[in-house]
Amino acid sequence: MRKAFCVALLALAIGTSLSPNAAVAASLGRFEVSGVEGDNMLKMRAGPGTGYRVILGLPNGTVLRVHTCEQTGGTRWCNVSLKQARGLKGYVSWAYLRKL
Repeated sequence: MRKAFCVALLALAIGTSLSPNAAVAASLGRFEVSGVEGDNMLKMRAGPGTGYRVILGLPNGTVLRVHTCEQTGGTRWCNVSLKQARGLKGYVSWAYLRKL
């Protein structure tokens, strides 16, 4: 019984370390808003999708910390916080982020 438990625990640990999220998490970090046209701003939202409330508009050059990302429909949404105000968190589209 103890051996079966150890084997199951090892399998769980291996599965967790090889998950696709592990590779994605390693690539996240500091990014800046990029590619927003004209006087527009990237909308930081309360959740991962356009149906969520807009928290803040972010101009090009705003530095963000990307924590996690997830696919919702055809858009990859990232949970971010502002570098200058870490308590301010929300979701933005991955398409407008550039790695620093």
